[in-house]
Amino acid sequence: MWDKVGSSAMNDIKGNFRNRFYHTIDEKGRVSLPARYREIISTSYDDQLIVTNYDSCLLAYPYDAWVTLEEKYNQLSIMQPEVEIFGQFFIAGASECTVDKLGRILIPPNLREYANLKKNVVFVGMGSRIQIWDKQLWEEKFLAAKEQFREIKGREFLAKLGF
Repeated sequence: MWDKVGSSAMNDIKGNFRNRFYHTIDEKGRVSLPARYREIISTSYDDQLIVTNYDSCLLAYPYDAWVTLEEKYNQLSIMQPEVEIFGQFFIAGASECTVDKLGRILIPPNLREYANLKKNVVFVGMGSRIQIWDKQLWEEKFLAAKEQFREIKGREFLAKLGF
């Protein structure tokens, strides 16, 4: 019986980052990953994350998910301006971040500066990826999302998700 419980728990682990977690980043740019995220990353992704620029925050992808994204990107023509801009900002901005023995990642200075990460950060689970926010910016973004959610309730987007 317990082996079935363990088995279903493991199937749930791969690729599903959920919830919000508040942490602090030290002066060197090291930040502890939430325990639940560490479990997912160490069990399913060999302690490797790729972190890059996003919309006023950072996005962290497990290594395998990043490789899949890069493979799709590599199929696109850089003659399209959107593809070139995406590559310059998102792909070129990416850094490999290995989870250390203490469960921390080191976020490079250029990424910390872009996302305004100074002390208090928020990890936001977004399914197969993680957003990393400055706490104050996250609180502003969350309030805006809360208001916008009222506008999308019951609309086609939520219906596609099965609501």
